Amino acid sequence: MAHGYTPGLRLSEKIQIRKSRILPLPGDVIVKKGDIVKSGDIVARTNLPGKVHSVNVVNRLAILPNDIRKNMLKKEGESVQKDEPIAETSPFIKMFKSICLSPITGNIESISDITGQVLLREPPKPVQISAYIDGMVVETIEKEGVVIETYATFIQGIFGIGGETTGELQIVVNSPEDIVKPEDLNETHKGKIIVCGSIIYYDAIKKALDIGVNGIVVGGIHDKDINELLGYDLGVAITGSEDINITLIITEGFGQIRMAQKTFDILKHREGSVASMNGATQIRAGVVRPEIIIPYNKEETGKASKMTAETEPSRNEESGGISIGDSIRIIRTPHFGKIGKVKALPSELRTIETEAKARVLEVEFPDGQTAVVPRANIEAIEM
Repeated sequence: MAHGYTPGLRLSEKIQIRKSRILPLPGDVIVKKGDIVKSGDIVARTNLPGKVHSVNVVNRLAILPNDIRKNMLKKEGESVQKDEPIAETSPFIKMFKSICLSPITGNIESISDITGQVLLREPPKPVQISAYIDGMVVETIEKEGVVIETYATFIQGIFGIGGETTGELQIVVNSPEDIVKPEDLNETHKGKIIVCGSIIYYDAIKKALDIGVNGIVVGGIHDKDINELLGYDLGVAITGSEDINITLIITEGFGQIRMAQKTFDILKHREGSVASMNGATQIRAGVVRPEIIIPYNKEETGKASKMTAETEPSRNEESGGISIGDSIRIIRTPHFGKIGKVKALPSELRTIETEAKARVLEVEFPDGQTAVVPRANIEAIEM
């Protein structure tokens, strides 16, 4: 039988997970190896340098560059307040005095008697990295961050928006094909991560935002609803940094698509547990998938550890192959998000739209239509 290899989405009810939590710049690690941490605990922190502002003092005062220092009221390294005078002239007639005010609150970074420029820097911005998941610190990286280990349910989605968030998991539909409506949501869902069915529309997302829902997990969504939520056309390259006060993860694809039964059952089984989720998605080189992580508590960890060793593959295990009849999902336009079954796996290279030669497969969609797509543009649906 024809056979090919392709990456796939992970879906594991019990698995050992390690997460690196790394600072953008060197800083301080404030936990140690062996510490038990909660998702909201701060594990490392640093300060990002403030923005630099350039002020042309010689132009403001109408002086020569080599006269700048004798007209400065502030020295290098001194702090200043917004609209505070930093330089002024001393003319014989006071009405002709010129004053240069600071445009920011910050510090004098440098004074140049060559260019006549003064550089001011805004105060540093503190950056703190949280644990993101409940677990144990198994490694500390000096001045950089930590590695946290936990046993958890792990589910990857096909697409997401919004960054990291946590909340109690709550199911708001009765079955994976249901459609959540605005009236299904209320104040009891505030701060929660809600699990919906086959699709969620903009009116329900807006209601979730108004209530203060932290995250939404759903089978499908229309791209127009995402664009309306964001206020612009998102595209599909890299997501996760959207400022929308909610995280949304799509498990199946675009359109109304029934959430996979196994995914729904696992989420329902873990209802009431605290989950961590991240909508960051990158579908090009260096693929990043949106994820839902639901750690087990201490009482469940031993059981989870034993079951993981017996039933789950290593988290570093390579994805298996695909065969004719396997379910796959397309991850590139023009069929992005569609699910189908492999109908044929031709062995010869074929010329694709870009005029490059690539290995392809034929996929059949639920409506009976077929398409030929490069094998690099699909992923297996792993269960």
